[in-house]
Amino acid sequence: MFPTQCITKSMILGLILAQAAFAQEWPRFRGPNGEGLSPDSSFPVRWTNDDYLWSKELPGIGYSSPVVYGPRLFITSALEEDATQIVSCLSTTDGTIVWQQRFASTKHERHPFNCFASSTPALDEDGLYFLWANPEQLAVVKLEQATGKEMWRRDLGAFAAEHAVGASPIVYQDLLIVPNDQDGDSSIVALDRATGEIRWQAQRRTEKTAYATPCLYKPETGTAQLILTSWAHGFSGLDPQPRKTLWELPIFKKRVVNSPLVCSGLVIGCSGGGGIGRQMFAVRPGQTDRGIEAEVVYEPKGSLPYVVTPVACGDLLFSWFDKGVVTCLEIASGEKIWQERIGGDYFGSPVCAGGKLYCISREGQVVVLSASRKFEELGRVDLGEPSHSTPAIAGGVMYLRTKSRIMALGSK
Repeated sequence: MFPTQCITKSMILGLILAQAAFAQEWPRFRGPNGEGLSPDSSFPVRWTNDDYLWSKELPGIGYSSPVVYGPRLFITSALEEDATQIVSCLSTTDGTIVWQQRFASTKHERHPFNCFASSTPALDEDGLYFLWANPEQLAVVKLEQATGKEMWRRDLGAFAAEHAVGASPIVYQDLLIVPNDQDGDSSIVALDRATGEIRWQAQRRTEKTAYATPCLYKPETGTAQLILTSWAHGFSGLDPQPRKTLWELPIFKKRVVNSPLVCSGLVIGCSGGGGIGRQMFAVRPGQTDRGIEAEVVYEPKGSLPYVVTPVACGDLLFSWFDKGVVTCLEIASGEKIWQERIGGDYFGSPVCAGGKLYCISREGQVVVLSASRKFEELGRVDLGEPSHSTPAIAGGVMYLRTKSRIMALGSK
């Protein structure tokens, strides 16, 4: 039997290493597993342009979010005149352009609130994975992080969506998971990270294009699950290695735009239409290998998010309605702690850093709230340009993206 002292030291070392890795990387939309969380508490609640470490103009415009791995930040944008896709690699130190890659696309119909660069890249230790779509193709490429060299490209076929593309890929073990819930033939695709070859492709029912980026649910015991949300399937959990559907709850009655959130053993998901959220559920995932059926734990009502993905901090869930109302709930029970109108319109999602919530409005105003049981607005900062993006946090720096700029905020 191991001494308690040895176990304690091992646990502490593991936590330190995990936090160090967490702090240096923001490898996908909303960071590790899409949770939007950072342990960093050093960010101010008010600042001016003089407080940025650096600020850079980007080519074209974009609504995607930044991702970070070590000394490099990656961001996408596109040219409005011909939908040319641009991937930029910047130094996190001073914002200098390390490299840029451009990919031809075709101009196509999209929602007036969308643009040609809405999907956020995913990263592993040496690669960047990026997708874009037009009616003729859904294209996925892998670029070498250090140089921007194209490592492989995969065409997944036609993409039909009245509002264009918006979901983002994620990395899981040796796979790149690509969501492809569209108005045409839908699927979830797993590509080999090394070669780009299709390892498996699971067909999906079609209702309306879903814009949700998947995440992982990892129970204390049992199989890790790939969590997906869409109108047609509702909530579903897949075993991502043998590609087996483990459970499904088809309970949505409207389109899914925001992404699922895993917190405290639950999955939070929403659907909506007409610019507002119509349904929100907290679901306990099924575990077929243990005889546990998936079930709805609670269903919040009123001022529900549609595009905005909620965030959990500790035992609290913060639901950020697109029309400027924030609700604080108990994660376990769904009990409403407070609900306050803050104003503004939102497409970007909140992140939580050091007990503070940061969210950028469509008008380009950062609203900072206390992530606590008492409502407290801490500050507001105007970024000077509209934004549909979500902040990224890595290495003690917060990266804020507007339509055509990216700024780094941290200790000088």
